[in-house]
Amino acid sequence: MMKTTRHDTRHGSRRLPAGLLLASLLAATPALSAAPAPHGPAPLTIAGLYADQSIIGTSPEHYAWSADGTRLAFAWNDRGTAFRDVWVYEAATGVVQQVTHMGEAGRNTAKGAGVTQLAWLPDGRVAFVMDGALRVTDMRGHVGVLDLVRHGVGLISPSPDGRWLAFVSDGALWLRDMGHRASTPARIVVPGTAQDGVDRVEWSPRSDRIAVVMADNRAVHKVEIDYDHDGQAHHDHVIRAFPGDPNTGFAVGVVDVAGGPPRWMPRENEQDPVWNFGLSPDGRSLFVNESDLVIKHHGIDVYDVTSGHRQVFYRFADPAQVRPDWQVAWAPRGPGLVLLTNRYGYNQLYHIPAAGAQPRPITRVAPGQGAWEIESFVPDPVHGQLYFTSNQAGYAQRQVYRVGMEGGTPELVTRTHGTHEVVFSPDFAHVADRFSNDSTPPELYVAALGSGTPSFARVTHSPLPQFAARRWADVRYLDYKSHVDGAQLTMRVMLPPDYDASRRYPMIVGSVYSDAVRDQWGGRNAHPTWGLDQYLVSRGYIVINPGIRGSFGRGKAWNRPMLGQYGTLDIDDLQDGARSMVARGYADPARIGIWGSSYGGLMTLMSLFRKPGFYAVGVAGAPASNVAHAYPEQEWIMGPPSGHDFPARYQRQSALYQTAGLRDPLMIIHGTRDEVVLYADTMAMAQRMIAQGKMFDLVTLPGANHPWDMENLPQTRFAYTQLARFLDRALHPEGGTTPAQ
Repeated sequence: MMKTTRHDTRHGSRRLPAGLLLASLLAATPALSAAPAPHGPAPLTIAGLYADQSIIGTSPEHYAWSADGTRLAFAWNDRGTAFRDVWVYEAATGVVQQVTHMGEAGRNTAKGAGVTQLAWLPDGRVAFVMDGALRVTDMRGHVGVLDLVRHGVGLISPSPDGRWLAFVSDGALWLRDMGHRASTPARIVVPGTAQDGVDRVEWSPRSDRIAVVMADNRAVHKVEIDYDHDGQAHHDHVIRAFPGDPNTGFAVGVVDVAGGPPRWMPRENEQDPVWNFGLSPDGRSLFVNESDLVIKHHGIDVYDVTSGHRQVFYRFADPAQVRPDWQVAWAPRGPGLVLLTNRYGYNQLYHIPAAGAQPRPITRVAPGQGAWEIESFVPDPVHGQLYFTSNQAGYAQRQVYRVGMEGGTPELVTRTHGTHEVVFSPDFAHVADRFSNDSTPPELYVAALGSGTPSFARVTHSPLPQFAARRWADVRYLDYKSHVDGAQLTMRVMLPPDYDASRRYPMIVGSVYSDAVRDQWGGRNAHPTWGLDQYLVSRGYIVINPGIRGSFGRGKAWNRPMLGQYGTLDIDDLQDGARSMVARGYADPARIGIWGSSYGGLMTLMSLFRKPGFYAVGVAGAPASNVAHAYPEQEWIMGPPSGHDFPARYQRQSALYQTAGLRDPLMIIHGTRDEVVLYADTMAMAQRMIAQGKMFDLVTLPGANHPWDMENLPQTRFAYTQLARFLDRALHPEGGTTPAQ
C-alpha cells in the first residue's frame, strides 16, 4: 500500500487517506452510487454542480516524470477548486507531497487555473508556468520566478538529459542552461513575431538539437470582430482563414544547442499540415509526417539535418480519407519508422524499414475479432517495444497495450474499464495513468512496469465526500443499425438511477458531436457537460450520445460515407439512435430534444430544419451555420470550395440556407467574441429566420468566445440554466413518464 502525505511548512504534515490499488477501485465502485441518507441529499442544481468547489474534485493534470524516473510531478488540488498547485509522487516510497501552497485560502496568488505546465530541472526543482510566467519551486515549496523578462510562456520542454530547458515566449524559442544552480540568462535560438512563431518543439534523444515547427500566418486574412463587454466597445483583429483562403504555413527546422542559426528543411508545400515530426536517435535525420490540406494525400519525408537533403520515404493517396489519425516515430532498436495508419482499413501499426519499402504490419485486426483501432502509440527504445492505446476491448474503451516490433498478440497493460491516459517514465520502469470511467471522475494512478501485469496504485483522491452520498446516472452502451446503409452504430445511454423499465421517459440527444461515445466521466470531455447531463438525468430525462460516422474506432469503410455529408448522414445516425430508444421502450417519441455546440450546433440546426416534427425542441450553441465560414480544415469533409457543384454543395451543408424547414422550438446560445464560429453568422441566420416569420430564442453571452461553457463558472451556470429551462418548457419532465407500450 502507498503512503500519502501532504507537506505543509506552516502546519507540519498531515496524513491523507492511504493509497488504493486500482483493483480495489472496482470493489469500491458501488459506494459511488450508495443509497442516500435517510432523508436523501438535496436535489441536484446547476448552481450546485458548477460551484466554486466541485463535487467531483479537481482533475490531476500536466503529469511529468523526472529524468531519472524516480518522481512524478503533477498539477492538482485536493479541495475541488480550480486552482492547481504542484504535487510530487515518490516512486520508491509511494509518498505524495503537496509542494506549493499558492492556492491556499487567503493567498493573494490564488487566482485562475494555477499551474498550467511543469517540468523537472536537473537540481531536483520543478519549473512551471502560472499566469504566463515561468516560475520554479524546490521541494520545500519556496517559489521563485525563473524568468523576469519574458511573459506568455508556453511549451516548456526539458532536454532528455535534464540540462536544458526550452520554452516559447512571444513566438520565439528560448533556451536556458539549467546545468548550474546559478541562474543564467536565457538565449534566443529561434526568433518569432506576432504572425510568425514557434508552434511545436521536439528534442533529439541526445539533447544536442531541437526540431521546431514555425507557424507562418503572414498570408492569412485578418477578421474583425466587434463586440461590447464590461461596458466598453471592443474591436479585435483575429488571424483567421476560411475555406479557399491562404492558410497558415509551416516551416520545419533544426537548431543546435551549441549555437548557430536554424537550418530550415525544404518542403514541397509549406501550407501542408505537419501531423508530427522527430529527430532520429543519433540526431542526424528528421522525419516529417504530413499531408495535403484536404488530407487525401499522406506522406513522410526524411531529411538529412546537416545538408537538408529530402528523401521521399512514404506516400499514399486515398480520395475518401476523412480523418488524419496518422502518427510516426523512429523504430526502437532498429532501422526505419513505425507508422500508425488506416491505409489497409483500420488504424494499426506498421514498420517501414527503409524508404519506399512496403509497410509490414505489427498489429492487425484478425478475422472474427471485430473492428478496433489504435488511437496513439509510444515507442519504448529501452526494451525495443511499443505501447499503444486502443478500443480493442470495446468501442467506448481506451485501454493500453504493449507489443514487440515483431508483432504477435498485444499484452493488455491496463485492465479497469474506462479511459486511460498514460505517461511513461524515461526509463520505462513506471507509468502514470490518469484514469476515469462512467462512474469515476479522473484520478491519477502509478504502476511499476515489468514482465507481469502492472499493479496500479492510486495517487489522488479528488471527489468531495458528498460525491459518494449521491446516486448518479446509470450509464449503458447500446448498439443499433443505420437505416441508410445498415452500418453498426453505438450510443452512450444515461438512465435515471431509479429507472423504471415499465415507463417511457423524455429524452435528450446530446450534447451531439463526433467521438462522443467514451467510457469516461462525462463521456465527452471537450466541454464541461457532465454536470448538465447529471442534472437532466436527475430530473427524469434519459440522455443519449450516439456515435456518428466520422468518429474514431470502426475503420475507414465505416467512415467513408461521411465525405461531403455534413448535416446529412450524421443527423441520420443521430435520429436512428433516438428511434432505437423509442423502439426499445425507453423514450417517449413525443418528448425528444436535441442539443449541441459548434459542429454539434450545426447538427442540431440541421436536425430541426430537415427533420421537422421529430424533435420537440433543440438548442444550438455557437452553431457552425455557414460552412463557407468554417476553418479550411473542414474541407476534409466538404471538399474544396470549387468545382461545378460549388457553391451549391456548401449551401446544402450549411444550416443558413435550410432555415425554411424550422417548425419546432429552437434556442441559440452564442458568444459575441467567438473567433471560431462568428457571431455575425448567427446574426445572418437570425435575420433570415425573422424574414421567414420563424420564431426562436437567442441567448447572447457578452464577450464570450467559442468555448462559452468553459470560460467562467457564472457564465456556465447562466447558460446551462437557460438551456435546461428551455428544454423543460417543451418536454415537461415534471409531467412524469408515460407507460411503455
